[in-house]
Amino acid sequence: MKALVLSGGAGTRLRPITHTSAKQLVPVANKAVLFYGLESIADAGITEVGVIVGDTAAEIQEAVGDGSKFGLEITYIPQEKPLGLAHAVLIARDWLGDDDFVMYLGDNFIVGGITALVDEFRRNRPDAQILLTKVADPRSFGVAELDASGQVVRLEEKPEHPRSDLALVGVYLFTPAIHDAVRAIRPSWRGELEITHAIQHLIDQHADVRSTLIEGYWKDTGNVVDMLEVNRTVLEGVERRIDGDVDEASETVGRVVVEEGAHVVNSRLVGPVVIGAGTVVEDSYVGPFTSVAENCRITDSELEFSIVLRDSSISGVGRIENSLIGRHVEVTPAPSVPSAHRLVLGDHSKVQIHT
Repeated sequence: MKALVLSGGAGTRLRPITHTSAKQLVPVANKAVLFYGLESIADAGITEVGVIVGDTAAEIQEAVGDGSKFGLEITYIPQEKPLGLAHAVLIARDWLGDDDFVMYLGDNFIVGGITALVDEFRRNRPDAQILLTKVADPRSFGVAELDASGQVVRLEEKPEHPRSDLALVGVYLFTPAIHDAVRAIRPSWRGELEITHAIQHLIDQHADVRSTLIEGYWKDTGNVVDMLEVNRTVLEGVERRIDGDVDEASETVGRVVVEEGAHVVNSRLVGPVVIGAGTVVEDSYVGPFTSVAENCRITDSELEFSIVLRDSSISGVGRIENSLIGRHVEVTPAPSVPSAHRLVLGDHSKVQIHT
């Protein structure tokens, strides 16, 4: 069995971060989202992985390499344009051959991994198996409709009027039957080859399409809110570890990780928190659900429920929360200016000004 990991796409919902970085490499708890997926694939006993790459191919390849650090053999498959999930299957046909495979969206996060799901698929080997989870607003997802017996009868991509609250999670398991299906469909109104259409084709041909309702935690980390939420979830599982230097004037409370080479001076850290290697925290407070990457500097500031990427500095700005701060960023106080009002008022005006 092989794995096909999708790591293309523009990541428009994470801009401006993704103007200069691949969305799959944005870290949660100081580790790229993509790495969690690759580790889950390795844990499931799959070693051959094809990675679909687009405009950020060079960055993905530099970060992942040949896959040996994950126990994987990586083959990179270029996709000139993000033309849909089914298009990714189409262009990977030669590499996939006649093997079963799991397709994993590289910006998705599933707590607990996929080992049990892969084992179930290997035992039963349906033509396709999809993962479903209940969501509050299904309009942003592929949506599944089940009959009374729990059988999948219809799939729709981002419907305006969803028939259920069951969204497709970004992990799919297929036999080679999917290849005929992706060749049989046409682009959607979005100009993409939708994997939901390909699976619907299988259903219409009376193929064996099964679903699994996952009860664990899943997130599509495509926007800032979800990225911060995944960061919170991962940090809840960290164990206290102080490998860096924490001076006597500082206090660490709870599940705090200070990586080797980091320095904490006259500061208070309240976990769960991760402080990356080479980072300096001085005269500051770093509160729960915050990850600060390597080689950052936090000075005379407060930080909570946030992600700070590498080589950034925050100095003298009071409190920051619910924030995603990119690489090589400098956050400093604005210069003070005299308080004044500039007015252009017409005849017979009446203006009230708070002073």
